[in-house]
Amino acid sequence: MMKKLYFLLLFLIPTLIQAQETRLIYENGLKNLEKEAFTQAKTDFTKVLLKEPRHHDAYIKRGEARFGLNDFYGAIGDYNSALEIDSTKANTYNLRGFAKYNLGDDEGAIEDYNKAIAKDPKLADAYTNRGFAYFNLEEMEASYFDFSKAIELDQNSADKYFNRAVIKAELEEYISAIDDYTKCLELNPRDPEGYNMRGVSYYSIGNFEAALKDYDQAIKLDPEDAIKYENRASVKSIMEDYDGAIADFNKSLALYPDDPDVFNMRGVVKYSQGKYDEAVEDYNKAIELDEFNPIYYENRALAKADQEEYEESIADYNMAIELYPGDPDTYYQRGLVKLLMGDKYDGCLDLNMAKELGSDEVKADIKKNCK
Repeated sequence: MMKKLYFLLLFLIPTLIQAQETRLIYENGLKNLEKEAFTQAKTDFTKVLLKEPRHHDAYIKRGEARFGLNDFYGAIGDYNSALEIDSTKANTYNLRGFAKYNLGDDEGAIEDYNKAIAKDPKLADAYTNRGFAYFNLEEMEASYFDFSKAIELDQNSADKYFNRAVIKAELEEYISAIDDYTKCLELNPRDPEGYNMRGVSYYSIGNFEAALKDYDQAIKLDPEDAIKYENRASVKSIMEDYDGAIADFNKSLALYPDDPDVFNMRGVVKYSQGKYDEAVEDYNKAIELDEFNPIYYENRALAKADQEEYEESIADYNMAIELYPGDPDTYYQRGLVKLLMGDKYDGCLDLNMAKELGSDEVKADIKKNCK
């Protein structure tokens, strides 16, 4: 009996040692995954799988490591292998769906999220992820439902309130969006995006003072984001704090110097101050960065007209119309410039074209100038 036991131990010891080595490699992979050392984590889990080809969790974790390396196809392959071993795990479908989502396959992602929810109707993250996919497909009501369901299942997640607030703002339900952003900030009071986006909603309902306070807080928490300065500059401009607006546009451009919209908006503020030369310089820069935006030409045309540079103004209006021939305001403004030049015939043609395109504002000028 002792002899048999002895041989049994000799047989088991190598197996036990290998299992212990595999466990140590797997645990090291988890540590690397936590540290976001994704390449090393992938190597660790690959070693585990070479020793234990049906190690379900190692496929899941290697998939996560590959996801961290933006190898979404590789991640899907690992999740497929995990599902071949055990097809009952809801979160595996959820993870595979998220990899598909990152490849732009929203419909394929939704199929996986549906499977995840069928397996576990209380998996809040699956509803959240499906909500993002529906959002990309512009199915806002479905997205709204999923984000609401996610909150119902997890009421202490700031991100889930933030997500639903974004959808509400898209649906122009700004007051309700503000409520969700506020809840988000109660749960995570140091979230700069929560303040920034709530500021956008306040701006949308015309509560500029509240928007300004939120942008102030957003910038305090995240002073390296150009968009936040741009947003605050916009509200300062509306409040006629032109110097403050320009200062914020300057900060935005210091952080991101190739944004044509910021040059254009700074030009609009300078135009409002009567600084037409400086406004034109900003419009020039905006056009240099994006020569296909009709608004930039239209704004420069307006400044050129105020400088009595009518020919250059007309040239810019022509370019704006070439880029976007359906804008009645561009015809209207070009017609007014032509009238200033004494070209009544062509000026009235433009005013009437503006009227045909739907401008009601132009009627008084037609009555005055085009008898």
